Amino acid sequence: MALEIKKQERESAQSLVRRFTKRIQQSGILLRARKVRFRERKKSKDMRRKAALRRKEIKIEYEKIKKMGKLE
Repeated sequence: MALEIKKQERESAQSLVRRFTKRIQQSGILLRARKVRFRERKKSKDMRRKAALRRKEIKIEYEKIKKMGKLE
């Protein structure tokens, strides 16, 4: 979606930039661009499995330390 802003007669550069910024925000172009830029990619099945195993190992280790009394 193209957005075209033309300088009006006797309009200052600051006023033009302000009007342009307002139109960009109202149109939602900026919001869509940020969604695309900061989109998080889905993790693969293998990566999710490895992360789950890592969490499980850490939990087991934590419980072991807790039983030994080394953790407050």
